[in-house]
Amino acid sequence: MNSASSTPHDQGPRRPDPEPDSRGAGARRAAAAVFDGLRAAGVSLSTPAVSTKPLLADAPKRWVRLLPQVIALGFVVVLIPVTVQVLTNDYGVGGGPAGALAVAQSAPLFLAITRPLPAWWIVITADIIGAIVTMSANAGRPAPWTPMIIVGYVVLCCALSLRESRRTLLGIWMVTVVSGLVLGAFSGEGSQDTSVLLIVLSGSVLMLGTLLRERGDARRRLVEQETISEAERAQRTLLEERARIARELHDVVAHHMSVITVQADSAPYRLDGLPDAAREEFGSIAASARESLTEMRRLLAVLRSEGANGERAPQPGLDRLPHLVEATVRAGIPIDLSRPELAILTQLAHVSPAVDLSAYRIVQEALSNVMRHAPGARTTITVSLDDQYLLVLVVNGPSSEPPAPLEGSGTGHGLVGMRERVRLVGGTVDAGPLPGGGFRVAARLPLLPKGSGTA
Repeated sequence: MNSASSTPHDQGPRRPDPEPDSRGAGARRAAAAVFDGLRAAGVSLSTPAVSTKPLLADAPKRWVRLLPQVIALGFVVVLIPVTVQVLTNDYGVGGGPAGALAVAQSAPLFLAITRPLPAWWIVITADIIGAIVTMSANAGRPAPWTPMIIVGYVVLCCALSLRESRRTLLGIWMVTVVSGLVLGAFSGEGSQDTSVLLIVLSGSVLMLGTLLRERGDARRRLVEQETISEAERAQRTLLEERARIARELHDVVAHHMSVITVQADSAPYRLDGLPDAAREEFGSIAASARESLTEMRRLLAVLRSEGANGERAPQPGLDRLPHLVEATVRAGIPIDLSRPELAILTQLAHVSPAVDLSAYRIVQEALSNVMRHAPGARTTITVSLDDQYLLVLVVNGPSSEPPAPLEGSGTGHGLVGMRERVRLVGGTVDAGPLPGGGFRVAARLPLLPKGSGTA
């Protein structure tokens, strides 16, 4: 024999085929996945939705809120007697068992209004018992699912789809599929039609109801988010307006503090024969005024927006109204201004600078609104005195041309700014549309703002 020849046994031990282990590991993973899925489905089917409010309880219309009760009542009233009659006449079931099955299959529809999942457990159990009863009767009638069972179950699926989660609904449908296929297989040839009908109808209703519910939930969340955003925008507008008013009032107060500083510093030189104590007192007043002015400037730095430049022009008052009216007339708004009253008001020393500024800004914002919303409308401005109050009235008629997105001369946020200014000085404002068209703004401002007094 040739020594070079060899047999398969001469090539060493053969390596084991790894495929059986791989197939075993894959089977174990698949079994574990199935087990986890069944466990999750079991948990879902045993955990109803947290909410126990009636279905459609949040609907805005009362008839929609009552719709689930009306539907449940209608089906229960019809299904119970029909089920009893069919079971007794067609399947030969006694009156007592037939009545018990009819109630167990239909009455839980009332429970489904608030707790659909517990109602489903009752109904699916009663339906399976009813299917077994119809199969055992062997009456040559549709089995295992009677038409009443299918109708009641589909109605229950509607309630489930409006309340339960997707995982729970999937578990419900899987139980329906398994029950239908198993009972259909034992009910004889040609009896699977009712099982297929139950599976298809229940799955379609569960899917369609889930889509409608999720669409409604998404729309409701969008509305809630828009409401929250609108409230946040309104709050932000109010805070911005308050900061802007505070910056303007700072300029007014800073002017008075500067005057106090200059007067206190120059008093020893203007007044002869001042005692040393008086000179020290004036010096202390000047130092306190300068310190207060410095602190106010620091406050202003906090109030100013980042990158914003301070206004270098003096804050306007009622004496600037003619210039404001002239600029607005050039923009195409015909205005009537009561000039005699204005001439008197600008000479009254007891009109507070804060009130003076607020009155000007109110007129400015009112005219800005006219330019935005009623271009070309004739406008009347009246400024007058009533006892200890300054009255500002701005009335415009209907627009003579369609509104356009114009950038007006206002510096605030319309009615928000007006109301905030009036509130800060202790006055009142009434703004709203007129019956015949147009708009009216009436402000009543105290000559001395809230919190001020005489020495």
